[in-house]
Amino acid sequence: MLSISPFRLAASFAWIACLAFAAASNADAANPASQNNRDVADDAVDFLQEQCIDCHDGSSGEGGFDIHAVSTDLSRPSAMDQWVSIHDRVQYGEMPPPEDIELDPQTARRFTEPLRHQLRTYQLNQQRRDGRVRGRRLSNEQLSRTLQDLLKVELPLEDLMPPEQRVGGYVHLASAQSMSHFQLNTHLKVVDAALDAAFDKAMKPASDWAIDMAPKKIANKPRGRRNRDPEMREGLAVIWSSGMIFYGRISSTRVPEDGWYEITLTASGLKPPKDHGVWCSVRSGECNSGAPLLSWIGSFEAKAEPQTMTYQAWLPKGHMLEVRPADRTLKQGRFQGGQVGFGEGEDQDIPGVAMHSLAMKRIYPGGDRKESRERLLGKLPLRYNRELNQSEVNVDKFNEKRDRNELRAAIVRFADLAFRRPADASTIESILQLAEDERQSGATFIDALRAGYRAVLCSPRFLYLTEFSDDSGRLDDWAIASRLSYFLTGSMPDEVLRTAADEGLLRHDGELQRQTDRLLKTRRGQHFLVDFSDQWLDLEDIDFTEPDRRLFRDFDPTVQAAMLSETHHFLQRLMDEDRPVRELVGADYTYLNSRLARYYGLTESEADVANLDDQMKLVRVDPATPRGGLLTHGSILKVTAAGNDTSPVLRGIWVSERILGVEIPAPPENVPAVEPDIRGAKTIRELLAKHQADSSCAACHQNIDPPGFALENFDAGGRWRDRYMQKRGNAYKPGADVDPSFEMPDGAAFDSFVAFRDLIAERDGRLAANVASHLVTYATGQTIQFADRDRVETIVANTKVNKHGFRSLLDEVIQSDLFLSK
Repeated sequence: MLSISPFRLAASFAWIACLAFAAASNADAANPASQNNRDVADDAVDFLQEQCIDCHDGSSGEGGFDIHAVSTDLSRPSAMDQWVSIHDRVQYGEMPPPEDIELDPQTARRFTEPLRHQLRTYQLNQQRRDGRVRGRRLSNEQLSRTLQDLLKVELPLEDLMPPEQRVGGYVHLASAQSMSHFQLNTHLKVVDAALDAAFDKAMKPASDWAIDMAPKKIANKPRGRRNRDPEMREGLAVIWSSGMIFYGRISSTRVPEDGWYEITLTASGLKPPKDHGVWCSVRSGECNSGAPLLSWIGSFEAKAEPQTMTYQAWLPKGHMLEVRPADRTLKQGRFQGGQVGFGEGEDQDIPGVAMHSLAMKRIYPGGDRKESRERLLGKLPLRYNRELNQSEVNVDKFNEKRDRNELRAAIVRFADLAFRRPADASTIESILQLAEDERQSGATFIDALRAGYRAVLCSPRFLYLTEFSDDSGRLDDWAIASRLSYFLTGSMPDEVLRTAADEGLLRHDGELQRQTDRLLKTRRGQHFLVDFSDQWLDLEDIDFTEPDRRLFRDFDPTVQAAMLSETHHFLQRLMDEDRPVRELVGADYTYLNSRLARYYGLTESEADVANLDDQMKLVRVDPATPRGGLLTHGSILKVTAAGNDTSPVLRGIWVSERILGVEIPAPPENVPAVEPDIRGAKTIRELLAKHQADSSCAACHQNIDPPGFALENFDAGGRWRDRYMQKRGNAYKPGADVDPSFEMPDGAAFDSFVAFRDLIAERDGRLAANVASHLVTYATGQTIQFADRDRVETIVANTKVNKHGFRSLLDEVIQSDLFLSK
């Protein structure tokens, strides 16, 4: 690997750091003292003095709110946030507390309407001057995918990067991004790893590694040997049901190098239970005590008749497959000494999986060797170097002028792609000079080219999304192309989209719609709803907790994988068929396989579960039953629980913010969190009733508690319960009855989850506004501001004719000023 001088490396870092500092400083510089109308009107201040002084006079004011500490200078972000909160609480009748002061509607309007106009006007002026979205860099996942697509490599580069901060569930909000020396060093390591992989792929012979194994090759347990590999039984390679770690590893599948592999497995079930097959998992890892973690690949239900499954997975060098029964409801075998000998499972009458054949081969989903070579080298003449066993540029055909011109042309072409817009001369000249200096210093053509590419990938033009606009804030076509591509695919614009931007077509009638349709069908675009729901619905946190096996005996990795698949398939149907957004919570269907239906305990009287297998299928459910809709999905119920327990507060906040679009502020510093029962309260309901007695808590809890209690019939693993389970010693025993009843802030009461679900499903305008807001946040890297609310309402109004269809909302977001303006 070529080493750039410390001086040049420092210059590259400084280049990024300057832009990062400028982006971080935008918030402070956004409101110069000369800006007009930045001070809140005196009438608004007088209103606070008249209506709020009794409860909020001084630092000991209720909820920690002191009206004397509220700044009237809207150029201070904290002051703007406070005035927006004040406006909203008066607007919705939360403050002053109705039980303390009866504020007549006319007085409230005389306060809220002028304040709304001032706040909105101030923010709109701010957006016109500085842009709604400030400097935004690529997230870890976006950076990884961009390097993969740019260089035609496949390695999971995000694994080399530190975890990112999530704000409101999102990792790429401009206001929350930072850039440190550590991150800069990490970025350089990631770039080097990507370039090394790309040049190796382009210049060295392709790996054609493949294996096709019969049962005897799969099995590795002759008589007398005890290990954790399969054994031969009646001509097939067998693994029995057991809780032993790594039992089911297949040593003969150890891969020789990092890469993507296609796995084709034919298997059948042995001694299955009467009513279902043997659910099995396919995972990968080093499968030894020094590396206990395994990566999920897939699952299947092994039945009497053999079936063939195909998977694609990234496997690091030295990893092998593990195939085993993974259903915790199955009877498990007992083996002594941490190993299994030949025939030791046969007489225990336990289920197993029999493997008939197993094939693996190296694949290149990001592009083959030829595509990588064309991306890096274009049409440069090559020759094969037998000593190095790799190709090299045939510089014998170059004179000095052509050598320089070819180097510059290759770097300019690469920079145009990397910067996602034509590279201007002033930006790229120093990069070109660096590469030429390396060449003049004796570096090979490839090393000089690599140095230039490395500098391109360390440029802020690559790391940050460059969004140029005209005086009115309208983004240019290249910025629109990048915003659309990163929104729908999480990566750089492809050739078709880039060509449309080059030709200035993206604002033509119907072009954005056509590009959206096309991108959603691409390999990356088909993953859009998975990417979006990971952040919007917190699904990427599903591994954060592991339920106690004593309480959740039926929960296992196959169930969790099916839960995620249920949600992804459900959202995909909403998108593909433009289903009304009310179905987000009120659907009379879901997606199930036989394992998940059994885990949920669904009967044929409740849902059409008779003919399910290991594939996710659309299942109609009885509308009177508590299944159907996002809030009943095990994935949602698991990520909104606290490990083994549920919390009405956690779930209430989540439903309010992620489904109903009601932002819940952080509790005041002087209000303690809900603690375990030490004050005589018998249930969580009684405990929270004590908490709500504080008027500073009641305003938020009137939004938190209704959905929180409505979901209490679902336990932390997503199953239905009528009674709480209480831990007594090392066991769990049935406790108090679950009471899901409550009252909405507007007075509408419900006595069951089904009644609550039907109640909020009717409020499709609110649901639509929430979905639109989260789509805008995910697409632009900026949360919805006060001045954006009217434009969100326009998006919602434009989709009313389609019953606020999910796809219609997506299309309206993409066509909106929020998306098409800086």
